[in-house]
Amino acid sequence: MYSDLMKFDIVLEKQTKGYTAYVPVLPGCISEGETKKETLKNINEAIQLYLEELGKPHLKKLKNTVSIQRISVNANA
Repeated sequence: MYSDLMKFDIVLEKQTKGYTAYVPVLPGCISEGETKKETLKNINEAIQLYLEELGKPHLKKLKNTVSIQRISVNANA
């Protein structure tokens, strides 16, 4: 496990039953859970495993390039 603290943007989606979370900057890094709390715990573990598999030499190349912005759209168009 790496001691460096890294922050990632995740997408948390409500499903019919539970939640799904994924990390756009880490392709294929996805998890789920019955509650938000469980899903966040699970995605944290998934990220840690992903980073361990990726290997320390590649960690410095990772950049969190995802941002979320809200825009207004004319729904009457």
